[in-house]
Amino acid sequence: MSTDPTVQLEPWVRQILRCPVTGAELVDATGPDGEPELHSTDPDRPLAYPVRDGIPVLLESDARAL
Repeated sequence: MSTDPTVQLEPWVRQILRCPVTGAELVDATGPDGEPELHSTDPDRPLAYPVRDGIPVLLESDARAL
């Protein structure tokens, strides 16, 4: 697994990437285990999505509430 706390995506992909549940923008973050995550910026339903081997896993079933 990657230990880099940032997600390395092409800039154009980064601009269009959104939370599949709320449609909010996603920002780079680090989870409680030190692994990289993407956090939704939705104020009402913030979610965290794991990044595994440098690939964001944007599945609601894998997301955790913030």
